[in-house]
Amino acid sequence: MKSSTREGNGMGPLAGVKVIEIAGLGAAPYGCMMLADMGAEVIRVERIGGNADTPRSSPLLRNRRAIELDLKSPQGVAAVLALAEKADVLIEAFRPGVAERLGIGPQVCLERNPRLVYGRMTGWGQTGPLAQSAGHDLNYIGLTGLLHQIGPTGGKPVVPLNVIGDFGGGGLLLAYGVVCALLEARCSGKGQVVDAAMVDGALSFMAMFFGYRAEGLFLDGPGRNFLGGGAHYYDVYAAKDGKYLSVAPIEPQFYTRFVSMLGLDRERFLPAGYPAHSTDNVEADWPRLKAELAEIFRTRTRDEWCEFFAGSDVCVSPVLSLEEASAHPHHRAREAFVEVGGVVQNAPAPRFSRTPASVPRAPDGAGDAARLFAEWGIDANEVEPA
Repeated sequence: MKSSTREGNGMGPLAGVKVIEIAGLGAAPYGCMMLADMGAEVIRVERIGGNADTPRSSPLLRNRRAIELDLKSPQGVAAVLALAEKADVLIEAFRPGVAERLGIGPQVCLERNPRLVYGRMTGWGQTGPLAQSAGHDLNYIGLTGLLHQIGPTGGKPVVPLNVIGDFGGGGLLLAYGVVCALLEARCSGKGQVVDAAMVDGALSFMAMFFGYRAEGLFLDGPGRNFLGGGAHYYDVYAAKDGKYLSVAPIEPQFYTRFVSMLGLDRERFLPAGYPAHSTDNVEADWPRLKAELAEIFRTRTRDEWCEFFAGSDVCVSPVLSLEEASAHPHHRAREAFVEVGGVVQNAPAPRFSRTPASVPRAPDGAGDAARLFAEWGIDANEVEPA
């Protein structure tokens, strides 16, 4: 595991890109973390009194400096606009219309800096009848049909961590959109607004399943699909010690080996035409086969099963806690975890051969705004932050 010792980034494929982050909740900070991890200089604008929404030690805030501004004051607005003139990107996560009312909306910012990429992070998007409604990750993935697919066979949808809507469908989509717009701006010389909505990101995750549904291979509902926990060959099983195994030998060559290693009845576990996904197969055969596998997996501990399957290529692996994951030999070999400011956390990803990211640095507290303005070539006499 690496430890963070460097001051600042200065490396990564986005080195030299300047980003203004108007402090917001989870999804936007995650997107900005991704940009900062890749070398962008991200300045986080927080409200007076500091940021109470995200713990100061959170990896979501790493690799950037912060300043405090009162965006309801003329001085605070002037400061943001002066920074926007010098920046490549500005990111905000207000409800639609709030940035405009504050005086830092895309129109005024793009008038000051026509090359600016203006990223907007919301749950519902900038348009549509729900645009002004409150919501959270669970609401967004619920509206897209995604949540309806997650859960046990015959049960209710299960609440996942907020990684689907907030981080994958939100922050990562935002970072991707911003980088796309930056690439285009280098060709056209013109910036634009990026409308990153969590509902759009969640919908994009369902692309493969729209295809399966069109082919009659996708039954709508919790635990009724081979990738949704319905299939006996794609599920989580409890071991003798109460720990769990993820079992996923989907392809025939892996599944055949899996059946052989466990000494399973080939007539029942390898029927003609495998894999089949008919309604009868899903609702009659899979539950019965799953119950039989569950009984088998309860005969050994998790780690005994891992040893049994080691090197066999049958797609069985342990379900690890965060502490176990950080110590796993594979993650250690790839230096997938880093320790930053005493906090064990994810290393920057993806990895680059020629422009690798620096080891992250811990989040800074609100710093000297006048010094930052001077570094960015802004006359502090013209913008006096409140």
